[in-house]
Amino acid sequence: MEVPVGFLAKLWSFISFLPFFFLLFLLGLLKGLIIGPIVTVIIAVGNSAVVIGLWPAHFIWTYYCVTKTKKLGWVLKIALLVSLPVPLILWPIIAIIGSLLGGIGYGFFAPLIATFEAIGENITLKIFHCFVDGCISTLKGSCTVVRDFTDFCFHSYFSYMDELSEEMDPDEKPMEVKLSKLPSCVLVSLLAIPVDVPFITALALWKSPFMLFRGWKRLLEDLIGREGPFLETVCVPFAGLAILLWPLAVAVSVVASFFSSFALALYSGVVVHQEDSFRMGLAYILAAVSIFDEYTNDLLDMREGSCFARPQYRRNMSSSGCLESKNSIEQKIEKEGSRSLKLISHGSRTLKQTIQQYTPMQVWGWLFKSCEVNGRILLREGLIDVKDIEECIVKGDCKKLGIKLPAWSILQCLLISAKSDSPGLLISDEVELTKSNWPKDKVFEWFLGPLLVMKEQIKKLQLREDEEISLRTLVMGCKNERPEEWDNTGFPSTDTVRRAQLQAVIRRLQGIVGSLSRVPTFRRRFKNLVKVLYLEAIQIGLVADNDGGSSKAGNSNRRQRVKGDTRNKDEGEENEESSRDGDSIV
Repeated sequence: MEVPVGFLAKLWSFISFLPFFFLLFLLGLLKGLIIGPIVTVIIAVGNSAVVIGLWPAHFIWTYYCVTKTKKLGWVLKIALLVSLPVPLILWPIIAIIGSLLGGIGYGFFAPLIATFEAIGENITLKIFHCFVDGCISTLKGSCTVVRDFTDFCFHSYFSYMDELSEEMDPDEKPMEVKLSKLPSCVLVSLLAIPVDVPFITALALWKSPFMLFRGWKRLLEDLIGREGPFLETVCVPFAGLAILLWPLAVAVSVVASFFSSFALALYSGVVVHQEDSFRMGLAYILAAVSIFDEYTNDLLDMREGSCFARPQYRRNMSSSGCLESKNSIEQKIEKEGSRSLKLISHGSRTLKQTIQQYTPMQVWGWLFKSCEVNGRILLREGLIDVKDIEECIVKGDCKKLGIKLPAWSILQCLLISAKSDSPGLLISDEVELTKSNWPKDKVFEWFLGPLLVMKEQIKKLQLREDEEISLRTLVMGCKNERPEEWDNTGFPSTDTVRRAQLQAVIRRLQGIVGSLSRVPTFRRRFKNLVKVLYLEAIQIGLVADNDGGSSKAGNSNRRQRVKGDTRNKDEGEENEESSRDGDSIV
């Protein structure tokens, strides 16, 4: 379908669009009302059972790890032990209420959105998919939500606690709170709440009409002119759905501003403790309002800066590590991608086709696809032990393989990117992930920013081909804690400084992967990946040799093929949205 040109053509397109949209909306609404209650029951009951069942273990283990840890000073440890009952008692209540609300939202909106997606340009049998899409997939998705939540409560949470109770490095100092500073910290926090919370909430309410009408204006322009996000799928009336739901998004942003104002106010106590100055804490109370005002102005494309004063609340504004890293990241992004972003936000909406903005799920999918490809290679080379695969499948113990395999996959990406002189990361033959097109998500910036730094470190080392080949064995087989571990491994270079630098990069990668492994979806997708590697091991005869009989291997083969088919089906459903849009990066 061609994009309408001219006022009359656009007007007729808009008028003909309305009945089509309302029919789809009513159909999606009906599907949501039917599927929604079932999904709500699955998510609410499943998550509530997990929370209540694991609550005694969470309570006991949290107290045990906080008591055991040496990373906290005795004052902070006592304060935590005294205050821990409050969040531990509130946790089941919050989790149950959140699961109920999340189940209602997911059960209602998922079928509604799937109804609109069913009439995309690449979909055949549109009428059939309008009635079917979003029903079975939403029910399966609710079960996946419960499974991921279980993984988080059962594995990720205990992993965080275990890390807290680990031994400290010799040069690491425990976190401590000075008793002499506590009264001033508490006093400033108490003064900040009645100042920052009303002002920030009032600012959010004041700017909510601007957000509402600016959003409606932009959506109506895209709808009538078939531009922006509606250029590629001309016939899909997502604009109408977005117009109806936009007031809800504005209301949610106002509520989020209200709750975030408490965090901004309480941070004034942290400023007092860090700067050891009561006056700096009072200055931050006023600066917090200015910071929020300037942030919302940038978000709504309003005038730059803020009309509120921003007194200096740090003796040295660059002394804060977080602030310094944030400013450096923002400066680099401004240098490399600010021009293109301004063009997009000031009317050149079609430029989004040229600068493909990748989503977190696409990058997440690349990681597991890369792990699958590298896992097959490492398995055939004997660098992955079948026992580790079997332990991951049978016992659920994926700590060793779940860290080393993704770390090697990311390291290989860094090696290729460093060789190609790429400003970003080459995640495939045709895709380059840079600061102008990577996901605009703070969490991903925390992970991708250090990867770019490590890529530059590797580039300066100028590794030879034989060194890169040796890294496979070293990443998969060594702890990489001391340079002496590589003495008898056949690593070509004898330079201890070079070895220490490479080991530091590997350890940092393993730390990043360790943090990623606590994401709820990681464990589920990695176990599906391990099943694929187990099938690969069967095909090359590794399982038959270890089990001592081909008949037993054949039985295992049949069992695992059923699991593999289930895995392929689940992943096909997960990637269905990206394949429809044709923007998968794998």
